[in-house]
Amino acid sequence: MKKIYLFLLLCFFFASCGSSPEPKTIYIVRHAEKQLTQDADPDLAVAGKARAVKLKQILEDKEIKHIFSTNYKRTRLTAQPTADQLGIQVETYDPRDQEAFAEKLKGLEGNILVVGHSNTAPRLANILIASGSPYPDLSDVEYDNIYILEYKENGFSAEVKTYKDF
Repeated sequence: MKKIYLFLLLCFFFASCGSSPEPKTIYIVRHAEKQLTQDADPDLAVAGKARAVKLKQILEDKEIKHIFSTNYKRTRLTAQPTADQLGIQVETYDPRDQEAFAEKLKGLEGNILVVGHSNTAPRLANILIASGSPYPDLSDVEYDNIYILEYKENGFSAEVKTYKDF
């Protein structure tokens, strides 16, 4: 009988020693307003540049450790003011493999900014919260959503705010 108790005690001890994921927050945004040109990779419009600066202000005290962007000018330019302020390199990700990217994000420590597109931003949020698809793709004129996903021991919780909420 003592052996059984000892075995159970050891199992409990080793289970409690396992590393649980650190809490973190992932901020997912769509790129800011782009110039309306025929160019496949346009720069940001004046309003977009202002929005990128506002994003920097919103995130300045959020302890961001990683910044990700797709490899388009409009996403990189949206992320860059925040990256410059925090001294962080903007890393690119492939928006065509959202599941793999979501797994990478789960494994990182620290708070994260992800800049995507009208379809990739809400889809990534949906993958991470793993509860169906509560967030539809954004319309062509929606640039102000900020998906805030907080990770704790039991998974992600999410809320959507807009830039004016800050």
